[in-house]
Amino acid sequence: MEWVQVREKYQITIPQAVRRDLRLDEGDLLAVEVRDHEMILRPQKFVDRDQAWFWTPEWQAAEREAEEDLRLGRYDEFETMEDMIADLERQMSEQQVRHADPA
Repeated sequence: MEWVQVREKYQITIPQAVRRDLRLDEGDLLAVEVRDHEMILRPQKFVDRDQAWFWTPEWQAAEREAEEDLRLGRYDEFETMEDMIADLERQMSEQQVRHADPA
């Protein structure tokens, strides 16, 4: 456990080990919450509104899945864009046949 002292103007200095562990940088924002007579500080990272979709749980799950696919080599490489489009069309045709086939 680290100790800090409340100084003039109620300022505290966050110990170096805590800053390092939490990857805090000067200027970072912390959310302050009081719960059961304790003060909780939580680092906050703000994202531009037009990029917030990337940080949704669904998108992050898909990102983890894609990273795993890349790590395991579950991907194809193509010489040209036309080759890739042809492969996508082939896969779509196969998928339509599977959904149409009741067996």
